[in-house]
Amino acid sequence: MIGKAIGAIPFAAGLLFATSALAQVTIHVSPGGNDGNPGTAEKPLKSLVKAQEIVRANNASDDVTVLLADGAYRLTAPLIFRQADGGQNGHSVEWRAAPGANPMITSGMKITGFRPYDEDRHLYVAETPKGLDTRQIWINGTRGESPFVEIPLDDLQFSATGFEVTDPEYAWLGDISRPDRVEAEATGIFTDRYSPVESIDGTRFTMSQPAWDNNTWGYDTASQPLFPEESRFFLRGALEFVGKVGQWHSRWHQWVIDPDEGRLYLRTGQDEDIAELDVVVPTLEVLVSISGTPEAPVERLTFRGLRFSHSSWLGPSRDTGYANQQSGAYLSDPSPLHPDDAWETCGWGCVEFESMRLKWHQIPAAVQVSAARDITFEGNTFSQLGQVALGIGNEPLAHETGIGLATSNIRVARNRFAVIAGGAIMAGGVRTDAHHPSDQALINRDLTIEDNVIQSVSHDYKDNAAILTTYFDGATIAHNDISEAPYDAIATGWGWGYNDEGGNPNYDQNQQGYVHNPRFDTPTTLRDTLVEGNRIHGVKQWYMDGGAIYNLSANPNAVIRRNHIFDINGKIAIYLDEGSKHFTVSENVVETDGVWLNVNTAGKMYDQGISTDNRAMGNWHNSLKTGGRWLPRVGNDARGNNLVADANWPEEALQVIAEAGPRD
Repeated sequence: MIGKAIGAIPFAAGLLFATSALAQVTIHVSPGGNDGNPGTAEKPLKSLVKAQEIVRANNASDDVTVLLADGAYRLTAPLIFRQADGGQNGHSVEWRAAPGANPMITSGMKITGFRPYDEDRHLYVAETPKGLDTRQIWINGTRGESPFVEIPLDDLQFSATGFEVTDPEYAWLGDISRPDRVEAEATGIFTDRYSPVESIDGTRFTMSQPAWDNNTWGYDTASQPLFPEESRFFLRGALEFVGKVGQWHSRWHQWVIDPDEGRLYLRTGQDEDIAELDVVVPTLEVLVSISGTPEAPVERLTFRGLRFSHSSWLGPSRDTGYANQQSGAYLSDPSPLHPDDAWETCGWGCVEFESMRLKWHQIPAAVQVSAARDITFEGNTFSQLGQVALGIGNEPLAHETGIGLATSNIRVARNRFAVIAGGAIMAGGVRTDAHHPSDQALINRDLTIEDNVIQSVSHDYKDNAAILTTYFDGATIAHNDISEAPYDAIATGWGWGYNDEGGNPNYDQNQQGYVHNPRFDTPTTLRDTLVEGNRIHGVKQWYMDGGAIYNLSANPNAVIRRNHIFDINGKIAIYLDEGSKHFTVSENVVETDGVWLNVNTAGKMYDQGISTDNRAMGNWHNSLKTGGRWLPRVGNDARGNNLVADANWPEEALQVIAEAGPRD
């Protein structure tokens, strides 16, 4: 009820509800409520927006709890939390599930009324609102697959405007009825790039710009992949692709949406009844955005026991595509310096490409936090989301409000992340204000990510790390369980040493990186990162590059300790990439057939201090393989570790294994 609390919730109600015992005002909301009601238990409100209004009327004088009853709260616009929505005058605001309830904040629309379209292909069609577009749908809670064909790289001839498929076997591509709904996806050793098609003439594809220009220069590009044998090229999205992959694919749900006609085509699995499928299409790109200003942040706001589901970021479908650079960062803006032949001459960087390095964008998350402090997410579920699930202090253009960075004391604990198109958590920015801020209020500080379960993420944006923290002054990533990810489990840092004090000699001498960009003479905001007690397994499923735990750039006082890493398909376990400095790596248990410990010392430039002052000791590993130059004389010391070739771990290592992952 709204009014002064008359007593605490019994302890047996559980930890989720214990912190609300001191709440003095409680606002009840239910999908079956009415916004004309007073918001009591007997007469709850209906909408979350109306609940916000009542919070603002009470949060200056009392702690406030918004109690959500069971059911779906369907948004027609993103739910925005500004400074007025947080705690005022030292009070706090909490949005949480009612005892025993599982409330879901969603933009999902259930699609029904399917009728047969092509019985031979198990293909059905249903009506959708005209203009509704999406890059994801979910069937019975699982991800539907956009239909595709894979084209061998040897059958592709690239150009400045697109490509031609040279094998006559693919002549049927010229008959695609909606070329404007087709896109190319190219994966390299760490990139995942999307480019929309503009037109098709026979088997010659003309691509949308600037997506194609941006996807064919830089590093590990669509037209010049670093390792062609590790790279793949797909065409996606045409109705004609349904069922083209082979009989094993017949169990997958494939789908195509036509926003112009207002139709959703769905291929069922064999022996499935279309009427028994729960088909959900998202209608929003962003669900929740929490953002004040650096001078007046959102404060003391908690979300507990909620589920966030059903969003779809449409960026890659636009003419800018998704010119991925790494872990959710991408190049969107056209460059006035772009050479006409960049598609074949800038496949491993060039001075013109370096001019854009400080202008990269980031994927906007489904739930966003910026210009905020003392924010907690605990015991929530993030699932069936079409991009990064939770974005914290990202670039301004990745936030619905246009305000980025400036987060402090953000805690993400005991949540579950699963069935997500991008990474689970992306924290920090990548542009200049993130690492050398124009205002000290912009610095991201004191982030804690602990005791979460992260499983089955980065489905569509395979380059995304499950957890990424870039430039943070104090980030703790502890006791999480991370599995089923195509790329890194935990990635920290950013910049390849490029933005560090004095710059990176490799980029100076080889890539001419400072012709158009500044060389900074002060340290970045990155420091005091702790990666501890995590259980990491079933990751690195797609890419050879990166590591189960990975870092970029100088990270003073950084520690990686007591993590358990296993089942990573012979890939790199712990990787200190270019520019990594000041790390202590200790007491980790690592099981891999590949490299257990790697440092990128920039090849022949290993003695120039690009990656230095790193110490690895007291770790247990079953592989003898290390990478990079672990030489004490150049500041990298890997002495004092324990090779256990048969993985018959000693008692001390077994203790690390037992303690890794979420705590009780």
